[in-house]
Amino acid sequence: MRKFLWSLFEMFETLVIIVVAVLLVRSFVTQPFLVSGSSMEPTFNDGNYLLIDELSYDFRAPKRGEVVVFKYPNDPSSYFIKRIVGLPGETVIIRDGKVSVRNATGIEVLNEPYVLQNDTASSVERELNSGEYFVMGDNRNFSFDSRNWGPVPAKNIVGVVRFRLWPLQSAMAFSTPQY
Repeated sequence: MRKFLWSLFEMFETLVIIVVAVLLVRSFVTQPFLVSGSSMEPTFNDGNYLLIDELSYDFRAPKRGEVVVFKYPNDPSSYFIKRIVGLPGETVIIRDGKVSVRNATGIEVLNEPYVLQNDTASSVERELNSGEYFVMGDNRNFSFDSRNWGPVPAKNIVGVVRFRLWPLQSAMAFSTPQY
């Protein structure tokens, strides 16, 4: 009987350690996210299950091209997923379906092979302050983004997308595109 109780205690102890480890990782390192809508097609589709890295931005600033999950500035209870196109201190210029950024080194037209549709009707020029990011969906004609409601404050960014887990046939890791 004593061996049985000891084995039961060891199993309980192992279970507690696993639960604590999962809760710590879930709270401070990674978070699941379910894509809802078509604004990020073809990169992410409605129903994709993603893992968000919440830790990286504690050590470095977000980079252009990264897909981030953030709290919508006008309703922090809602979470959005978009791609960063403009960084703090830059001016984002959108004309004729092309996105350009003006910064201290000049003007750069972004090469965006991941974009599904370019909205040729949009004409935007937006200067970003310190701690502001300009974000857009990859499906530009069906994306509610910084063109509509302005930049995202750095404090609203939850994390960067690292993995797609579902659907299984599309599971993969993601990296930042090079411009």
